[in-house]
Amino acid sequence: MAACLGLQDGEGECAPLLLWRLWSVHEGRPVDAPTLERAVEIARAWDGAVTALLRDVRRGLETPSPPIADPARAALRKQVATAELAAERILLNALGALTPAPGGATTDALTALRATGAMWGTPPSEAALRRLVLAARPDGPLADAGRSATP
Repeated sequence: MAACLGLQDGEGECAPLLLWRLWSVHEGRPVDAPTLERAVEIARAWDGAVTALLRDVRRGLETPSPPIADPARAALRKQVATAELAAERILLNALGALTPAPGGATTDALTALRATGAMWGTPPSEAALRRLVLAARPDGPLADAGRSATP
């Protein structure tokens, strides 16, 4: 999770988009340039209309806001965080529907993530991408989460 959050919060990347692309590589699903472009369009539209707004609200609820009681604020923040995760899941499902069936030539994970991050905006740092690739290995911290979160 830290690798995803570092790319999202520290580098302005779309974590669900990167996770989708990583999943497609691991599943042996080749993603061509037009499919990647469409995926970025979908992610950008959903992020701008929904996910980024929820994230901003969640972050705004991190700080106490008198006279609102902290337990009430914290409970609302938790609900917004749940909605943010649901929005990310909806995006992953939409991206999964774009993904071709397994088969054919695929690229390596790092190359795929470089291209995806660059298409999203400013290319992410190599170190951050490597951390994500390592985290997503079968024995990495994303492995258990990935089993229940694949598109």
